[in-house]
Amino acid sequence: MRPLKLSKAFTLMEPGPVVLVTTHDGKKDNVMTISWTMVVDFTPAFAITTGEWNYSFAALRKTRECVIAIPTVDMLDTVVGIGTCSGADTDKFAKFGLTAERGKRVGAPLIKECLANIECKVVDFVGRHNIVVLEGVAAYRDSSRKETRTVHAVGDGTFIVDGRTLDRRKMMASKIPGGL
Repeated sequence: MRPLKLSKAFTLMEPGPVVLVTTHDGKKDNVMTISWTMVVDFTPAFAITTGEWNYSFAALRKTRECVIAIPTVDMLDTVVGIGTCSGADTDKFAKFGLTAERGKRVGAPLIKECLANIECKVVDFVGRHNIVVLEGVAAYRDSSRKETRTVHAVGDGTFIVDGRTLDRRKMMASKIPGGL
């Protein structure tokens, strides 16, 4: 093995898929790209990393709600574009041709073009590490989409696309409390 710069160690442990997080601040919808996500336990709880540097963060703090929208690989250029401009001076829904659909439980919009959407309430802000803990309150999946592969950010401008699915549910069911 050869040494790797410690500042690049995070690229070895990329998190879950890149997601789009929508907010509504009472006046307008916004969307941001988030690549640092995490499922919390076997519950509908999630964590994202964001902070004051993100325009949407003020809306998250104010409304304590958002939608996690899960894009697929065919949306990669849109996802990167969303992440490289600010909602402070850009209507990202218009610029990237996204369709906002009203959710049933939160004021933030779902994104019709995404594979799935999860309406969430903010449970906690963990300031030191810029972690926002979310609880899912409703979830939707577009089963008619042909493209279902998600994208994972390595963290250096490169991405990994989900590959084939390996099923080990029977093998694991007896090992996990409550099964899968």
